[in-house]
Formats: sequence, C-alpha cells, structure tokens
Amino acid sequence: MRILRFFITRIFLKRWILVLGMVLLLFLANYLSFTAARSIISTFQGNEQIETLNQEGTFIANLDPDSKTEDETINVEKTRKLYAYLDKKYTYALQVHGFVTSLENEHEMEVTFSYINEEAYKLNQLGLSQGNHLTFNYHLNQDQIPVLVGAGLAGTYPIGSTIEIKDPVTQQVVNLDVQGVLEKNTYRSNFYAPNSKNYYNFAMILPVNEEFVQSAGLDLHVNGLMDIALLDSTDEEARNFKKQIQENLGMEFNLFTQQENVKYFEDYYVYSLKIICTITLLLLIVIICLATWNTLKSIRLMIKDFTINLAVGLSYSKLRAIFYGYFGLLISINLALLFAITAFNRYGFWLRKENMLATYGIFGLISMDWLALLIVLFIDLMIGFTIVELTIKKIKRIPISVGVLN
Repeated sequence: MRILRFFITRIFLKRWILVLGMVLLLFLANYLSFTAARSIISTFQGNEQIETLNQEGTFIANLDPDSKTEDETINVEKTRKLYAYLDKKYTYALQVHGFVTSLENEHEMEVTFSYINEEAYKLNQLGLSQGNHLTFNYHLNQDQIPVLVGAGLAGTYPIGSTIEIKDPVTQQVVNLDVQGVLEKNTYRSNFYAPNSKNYYNFAMILPVNEEFVQSAGLDLHVNGLMDIALLDSTDEEARNFKKQIQENLGMEFNLFTQQENVKYFEDYYVYSLKIICTITLLLLIVIICLATWNTLKSIRLMIKDFTINLAVGLSYSKLRAIFYGYFGLLISINLALLFAITAFNRYGFWLRKENMLATYGIFGLISMDWLALLIVLFIDLMIGFTIVELTIKKIKRIPISVGVLN
C-alpha cells in the first residue's frame, strides 16, 4: 500500500495538470470511438433490414431536391387518380410513418400511426412478442381495423382491446382492434440513411388496402410517394411512373434502386467516418506519448526514491501490476462517464416525450450501445497495454545503481 501511494502521489500525479489533460483527451477519444462504433453498428442493422429491397426490379421513389412544386397543382382528386393507376399497373410497397395523435397511455407519450400496405408488410417481417400478424381484407366503414401496438402501449392496450379514434389521415372515426404487440425496440431504418431509425415502442401499425388509400387525405398520398417502392418492375415501368407523377402532380421524382441509394449514402458516410477515425487515432497517439513521457519524467525526477523502492523489494512485475492498476482505474472512470452520458441521453428521450426515439434496455442502454462500449473497452485495453509495456521497457533502460543514492 505504501508503494502504491508513493507511485500515485509522487509519480503519476506529480504533474496533475498533464494527467488531467490526458484523461480529457482519453475521454474525447473514447467518445469519438463510441460514436463511430455505434454508428457503424446502426448502419449494419439498417442495411440488414432494408436488404429485402436490394433486388432486381425494385425501384424506390424520392422527391428530386430541385423539384419546384406548386401547391395549387396538387389536390386529393389527382393523388387518388395516381394511386388508382398504381393499383392497376404496379405491385408496390407503401409505408408512411409519422402521423402523431394524442392517445391516452400510461407513459403519457404521443402515439405515432404508421400505415403499411400488404407488400411492405411482407418485406418488413416485423417481429411480435405476442399476438397475431395483420390482415388486410377489411372494409373501412364496416369492419374493425386490426392493428399492432408497440411495446410501450401494450400495458394500456393489450391484445383484444378496441380503440375508437378519429383517424388522422381519413378524418373518419374508426374502430381499431389490437391483434398483436411488437417486440421491444422494433424500428424502421431510413432507406437513404441506414444508420438513422425510428422506434415503434409508441406506435400503432395500421394495415392499408386500396379502399383505405382512396379514402385517405392528401397527407398520406404525398408522404407515401416520398419513399414508395415499385416491386417486380422494369426501367421502362419506373420511367412511366415518374412521368405519371410529373403529369398529374407537377412534381419531379427520382426512382433509384436500393443499391444506388446505399452507394450515395456511403459516399458521404465513409468520408465522415474517415475524419472521425483520423482524429481519434491522432488523439490516441498523443495520449500514449503524453502518458509515457509524463511517467518517465516523474520517475527520473524521483529517481532516488524510486531506487530505494527497488532496493527494498519492488520488482518490475510488481511495478507492471501497479501501472496496470493505475491506468485501469483511469479507463474505468472514463468508461463510467461515457456510460452515464449515454444512459442520460436515452433517458432524456423519455423525459422529453420523444416517442419515436424512446427505447427499452438494460440500465437504459440498448444492444448497439453495449456493443459500442465493448469496442471502446477493447481500444482502451490496447492503449493501456501499449502505455504500460512501453513505459516498463523505457524504465528498464534507466541506469539505476547504488551511486544514485549518493
């Protein structure tokens, strides 16, 4: 214990400002590593989810950034006509997320309605924790509409519950019948940015058929076009659909394959990752150099005391253990701080009632958070190993003899 106290007070903390600077740099490196790792994991998850769209004959629509749209050229009669043309000529996947409504629940969260047609539902393959999957053969004004609820709504609306509510897109009072509960943290990834996702813990998924679409308002029609996917189509059919949108609505749309969308995303995403990784690598090099230099400099200044400790039984193996313990403590503090910040951010989504980002997890962290923390821990262990072994190697080269005591 005396030797440990000597090293902490007289060696490691002799230049406490440098130590503090090293800890801050280490935290910054950890934070950047964590951010990059979690983003890569999220991108991998997103790519896995939308892989079903990455096949020949699938084209995904999106509004051209240069399209100049006149609001007076768009009305519900025109969009209904366009969707009737779609139903007659194409097989397509439609999913529209983001219509928020106030629906009473135990967490006092707003509830997001997500509308999905049968083709999109087949592609998504949503997992259920309980209950049955959706059916699409209902009549809007006669039957109850089967729905799936997110995990956060299951307590208020268990399977078998009936909900009477004014639908935000048809503006009609509808009866919803809860058929199943989604698995916790079910999400939908963005077609154009797979690392971005919305969570369905406080969402209701409603099946839409041709009758529902024709009864819906302009919001559903226009938003649905923004990432509608044509299935089993040809280049010519995609061009014809693009022409129909232009002629009916005066809007310029692009129709790309998912492979093209991913390539466009990767062009700027990989560049951003390279910048983050370069900065992180430079920080790690600075940390290693600073920690090694500071420790060696302190030992040289305290060479007499250090020699006495060697003379009374301090071995290099014990010295190595002390060094590992010290840097292990610094790493633990940084990881604990990173964990606390991440957990607070996750909890903040609940406090701010951000229903599309609220998630469930161990201590508030979800799986990709834990994986990213493990990656950061591995990087830190490599840093600690490098610093300690490099420092011990340098210490062994310091000439230490009885003459030092004179």
